[in-house]
Amino acid sequence: MNRPRLSRRAVLRGAGVTMSLPWLESVPAWGDQPARGAARPPVRLAVLFSGNGYHRTEWSARGEGRGLELGKVLQPLSDFREKLTFIRGLYNAEALKGNIHSSQTGNLLSGAPLASGGEIRSGTSFDQVIAQRYGAGARVPSLVLGCERSNPGIHKNYSMLYSSHISWSSPTSPTPLELYPALAFDRLFKDQAERGDQSVLDAVLSEANRLRKSISASDRRKLDDYLGSVREVEQRIQQAGRRGEFQGTRPATQPPPAKRPPDGIPQDLPEHMRLMCDILVLAFQTDATRVCTLKLNNDHSYLRFPFLGVDVGHHELSHQGNDDWMRVNRFFVEQLGYIAGRLDAIREGERSVLDNSILMMCSSMLTGGHEANSLPVVLLGGGGGTLKGGRVLDYTGRPNRKMCSLFLSLMDRYDVRLTEFGDSKERLDEI
Repeated sequence: MNRPRLSRRAVLRGAGVTMSLPWLESVPAWGDQPARGAARPPVRLAVLFSGNGYHRTEWSARGEGRGLELGKVLQPLSDFREKLTFIRGLYNAEALKGNIHSSQTGNLLSGAPLASGGEIRSGTSFDQVIAQRYGAGARVPSLVLGCERSNPGIHKNYSMLYSSHISWSSPTSPTPLELYPALAFDRLFKDQAERGDQSVLDAVLSEANRLRKSISASDRRKLDDYLGSVREVEQRIQQAGRRGEFQGTRPATQPPPAKRPPDGIPQDLPEHMRLMCDILVLAFQTDATRVCTLKLNNDHSYLRFPFLGVDVGHHELSHQGNDDWMRVNRFFVEQLGYIAGRLDAIREGERSVLDNSILMMCSSMLTGGHEANSLPVVLLGGGGGTLKGGRVLDYTGRPNRKMCSLFLSLMDRYDVRLTEFGDSKERLDEI
């Protein structure tokens, strides 16, 4: 059967809009292979961060495979036990020097020494190394999302920018953080944010209808599901803007105010986080980006959680380590579980998007007591068939237990093969 030959990135185009297509069996959306050949989806990377650590006893896992037992904090990930790798015992040596939030967060993804005295100098984070090489061919080389604005202050001789950013494009430049769901959405699909208020889907509808006539029945269902997801996120963003749930955020397709409101924190935190999760899923589903970081909050964060019946600031709560702290921890982990579930439901040939991704959740300390000698790390996904799940890996007491060794191992999955990174020159065993 003769089928249309699409470009390396199969897209729908309209006035001011370029929308990448999800993986379709009828078209070579991910490569230059003939339509009848098997196209190979890319491997994606997402790093999720929540500050101030986790519950001392309930961030835990033991066993293996289907029998993997998860602590209460990680139970939202129970459906993905066989695709989960729990890692214990890793650390960054440089983070132990300051023993405060900023000095433990600014180099979380780089292992680099940090400048103090208010000066800004860290290291390029491993996600941005991947973005600059592996992600360079994507529409958006990397998507850096956040749900709490940056703190520009200084704490105990270290800039609070360190505790507000985990992704660094260079040693002196934290990667710009997108707090506004509307603008993140525009970045994925719109050629220019100033194009007006036309719906993304309305702009590409005629081309989508033409495409439907030339693809298989199963691909038509997949395309319709995808377009429905885009419409649903678009409508939620617009409704949130009309309700004023995001302070300073206007409906999609419009830029934010020239000056961001002083607090910059969404009034409806669960909806803000869920929209950012959905945008991450859309970005991976369409290959608009292959690298994303989602900073759910800052280290030294003061977010509050009245919707959980907890009206104590996040940082203060982290030092209590009680049941309220566990409920807040679970709320953050639920965001990872939601993303994993959405990605696992999207098929790409014999695998799901989750199987073709690596999701990492981490914090810059194990507990609110600034314990950074053993950092909390969970991996989800299959890395395109290269990462085995259902495991607990404990590096406590081993000669090589550097976070940067983990990053070297993960970068290999993205054809970024370095001889050293940060403070490490060797890969992590078993990864």
